[in-house]
Amino acid sequence: MNLINWHDFISSLLYSIIGVIVFCGTFLIVDKLTPYDLWKELIEKKNQPLAIVIGAVGLGICIIIAAAMH
Repeated sequence: MNLINWHDFISSLLYSIIGVIVFCGTFLIVDKLTPYDLWKELIEKKNQPLAIVIGAVGLGICIIIAAAMH
């Protein structure tokens, strides 16, 4: 009685890890392309409009990665 299909589980885990790595890489590229330090603006200065824009950029990147992997 095998409740888990291990091939599908490992494939899903691998694609998830690859997706997170690609997202982190693209986010670092976006951070380098902006003329200011995103972390300082978001955390220290609490720039809420920038946080909303960066969140939308992050969601957009995630949707593109998910579509490419699907």
